[in-house]
Amino acid sequence: MKRPDLAHELPEQPLRWRARVWLGGLILLLAAAAYGALCLWFVAHQRDFQFGDNRSPRVTPQSVGLAGVVAVDIRTEDGELLDAWWAPPPEPGRGVVLYLHGTPSTLADTVWRLPDLQKSGFGVMAIDYRGYGASTGVPSEAGMRADARAAFDWIHAAAPGSKIAVFGESLGTGPAVALARDRKVAGVLLNAPYASVRRLFELRAPPLPYRWLMRDQFDSEALIGEVGVPVMILHGTADPNIPIAEARRLYAAAHEPKTMIEVEGVGHLAAYDSGGEGRALEALAGWTAPTPQPSR
Repeated sequence: MKRPDLAHELPEQPLRWRARVWLGGLILLLAAAAYGALCLWFVAHQRDFQFGDNRSPRVTPQSVGLAGVVAVDIRTEDGELLDAWWAPPPEPGRGVVLYLHGTPSTLADTVWRLPDLQKSGFGVMAIDYRGYGASTGVPSEAGMRADARAAFDWIHAAAPGSKIAVFGESLGTGPAVALARDRKVAGVLLNAPYASVRRLFELRAPPLPYRWLMRDQFDSEALIGEVGVPVMILHGTADPNIPIAEARRLYAAAHEPKTMIEVEGVGHLAAYDSGGEGRALEALAGWTAPTPQPSR
C-alpha cells in the first residue's frame, strides 16, 4: 500500500502551533488589560463604595424630638467644619460619651442612641463626619480620625472635669479605635466592629489586590494593640454585613481589660438592643465615673 505523502502537511503543523500560542498570548494580554482596568476603576471609585453620598441639609436636634441637645459647630485641625450635637453632663464631673455613627447614617439617625445615654446620666456628643450631613469636606480615613480628635478636644474644653468614653458603631468603630490611641479616652465601646475594612473587601468583593489599592483601609486590628484602656465589643452572631469572625479577630488583638459580648442570632448593630445594652451602659458608667477625691 502506498504511504500517503505528508510532506505538504508538515509546514502546516508549526503554523497551527504558532497561531495557538499567539491566540493564547493575546487572550492573556486582554485579560491582564481588563484586570488592570478594573483595578484602576476601583482606585478611582473606592470611596464611593466605602462612604457613598451622605450629604443632607442641616437638621436640628429639636426637629427629630431630642430634648436637652443643642447643635454646635466644631472646627477640625485641617479647617473643616463639623455639624455636631451636644448634651452637656447633668452635673460637673459626670462622664461624657462621644458617639461615632456608622454609614450610611447621619446625625438624624442617632436619635435611637442618644436618649438612652442621656437618661443614663451621661453627657453626649454625636458628630457628622466631614462630607456627611451638613459637615464640610470629603470623607476619608485620615479625615474621620481628625474629626473624632476635634470632637474629643471640643468636649474636653467644654467639660474639662469629665472623663470621655468613645462609642463607635459599624464604620465608626475604626475612628473610635484610632481616637483611643491618639487621645486619653476612658474606655472604648464598639458595636459591630471590623478587624479592617480592607478584609471585608477581601472577603466579599471581587478578587483584587486591595492591600495595595485601598487608600482607606481602616485597619483597627493593627491599631487596637496600642490602646491601653478598657475595650468592650458587642456583636451579633448573624450579622450579614460584618461577620462575627472579624470582631473576634479584633478582640484577640486587644489588650486586657477587654470584654466580648456575642448575642446569638441577631444581625448588624442589633447586639446593643438585644442584650448588650445593660452591660454596655454599666461599662460606660464605670469608665467615666469621677475619680474619688482624697479626704482631708
